[in-house]
Amino acid sequence: MPSDVAPFRIAIVAGVSVGRWTKAWKERRPETPLEVIPIPESEQRSVLTEGIADVSFVRLPIDRDDLSVIRLYSEVPVVVVPKEHPIALFDSVTEADLAGEILRTEDPADAVEVVAAGVGVLRVPHSVARQYARKDVEAIPVSDAPETEIAIAWPTESTSPDVEYFVGIVRGRKASSSRGEAPTAPPPPTNQTTAKRPPQRGAKKPQGGGPAAAGRKRGARGSR
Repeated sequence: MPSDVAPFRIAIVAGVSVGRWTKAWKERRPETPLEVIPIPESEQRSVLTEGIADVSFVRLPIDRDDLSVIRLYSEVPVVVVPKEHPIALFDSVTEADLAGEILRTEDPADAVEVVAAGVGVLRVPHSVARQYARKDVEAIPVSDAPETEIAIAWPTESTSPDVEYFVGIVRGRKASSSRGEAPTAPPPPTNQTTAKRPPQRGAKKPQGGGPAAAGRKRGARGSR
């Protein structure tokens, strides 16, 4: 039977997985249904100010006026390239290696399609590249690019018991904790990119030049 209780609405930008937190909510607050709303990054503030979502997982920076914002974790930046692109041979590349490449700026889902067809490359957080992963592209870490950050945000004036409860879950509050207790810092989601960069293998320059000559060659792919 449908519930007469209004759902608690959670907006998420691409790359964010909220399964562990929504599962905890359903176990602890089964009387209040959840609605998860995927949104483009361009709408991460408007979904809150227009009342479309109660909370939103956003990618910083965001205009914080009238919002409460709690930073959660960092993401490693990557470049998505076609599988046969010279950059795909490397464990990591630098900003300089990308000079002269055509950077795609479309929605990631569309941009990956274009990149796979051999037109340009895409710069995105690792979690976004993972969400749109396919067999004909590779995601290579950009070692000297700044990391991006994921946060949870909500309108300060709309802070409700439900908002406080969900934020507490995200920040690590146990089911036995009272609502007023200070939650512990959240452990990084197991299926998200954390602040640690992936280990890099020893540097090997490819024979000759190429757009990624300053990068780190992927040993596992060097035999192609």
